[in-house]
Amino acid sequence: MDILIVEDEAEIAQLIQLYLEKEGFSCRICRDGLSAIQLFQDYQPDLIILDLMLPELDGLEVCARIRQKPGTKDPYILMLTAKGEELDRIIGLSTGADDYMVKPFSPRELVARVRALLRRTMRQGGQTLTYHTQHFTVDVDQRMAHRQLDANPAERLDLTTLEFDLLTTFLSYPGRVWNRTQLIEKLWGSDFFGDERVVDTHIARLRKKIEPDPANPTFVKTVIGVGYKFEDASGS
Repeated sequence: MDILIVEDEAEIAQLIQLYLEKEGFSCRICRDGLSAIQLFQDYQPDLIILDLMLPELDGLEVCARIRQKPGTKDPYILMLTAKGEELDRIIGLSTGADDYMVKPFSPRELVARVRALLRRTMRQGGQTLTYHTQHFTVDVDQRMAHRQLDANPAERLDLTTLEFDLLTTFLSYPGRVWNRTQLIEKLWGSDFFGDERVVDTHIARLRKKIEPDPANPTFVKTVIGVGYKFEDASGS
C-alpha cells in the first residue's frame, strides 16, 4: 500500500514515515499543498495523511481539490491538525476527509487508524466490489444490500436504485460528512435542476428501510448546519 504524507514539519513527517514503513507501507513525503496535488496525480497513493496547516494551499483546499478530481484511485484521507475544536473536525470531514486526528497524537494510534481505513474495501475510481460494516454488506456489482441486526439473520434490503446508490455513497467514504450539493453531484450529476431538499426526502426514505428507529437514526446521522454522514463500525 502506498501512502502520501503531507506535513510541513520535517520531524513529524519522518516520525510518521518511520512507523508506517515498519508496518510494511511504502511512503512518500511532501511539505506543501501545491506539491501534494502534483504528487497525488503522479503517485496515485492508496491513502493520504494530510496536515491541515500547510504552505501554499492549506489541507482543506488540498482535500477538496483531490475529491473534485480523483485519479485512478480515490484515496482515503486522514487529516492531521493542531486544532481540536468540533467545528474544525466537521469542516475537515465535510471537504472529504475520511478520518481526523488532533496533534499531538500517538504514532501507534495513527498506524491503527491507517490500518482501519485500508481494511475497508479498497476504492478504484470511487467503486468497489463489496462494502462491509458491522451491520451492512453491500455488493456493488450485484446491487444487493443486506442488514444484520443483533442475532437476527441477515435481511436483504429492498432499495430503489437511488436509495442503493445513496447507501453505497455513504459506505464508500466512511465517516465523511456530505452536504446536499455534494450528494446531488454524486447521485444526479452536474446537470441536476431542482430543489436541494429532494436529498432530505431520499434520506428519510432510506432511513425507513435501514434504521431500527427512523425517528432516532443510528446509522445515517444529521450533522446540523452541514449535512449527513454514515456511522457504523468496520466489518471483519
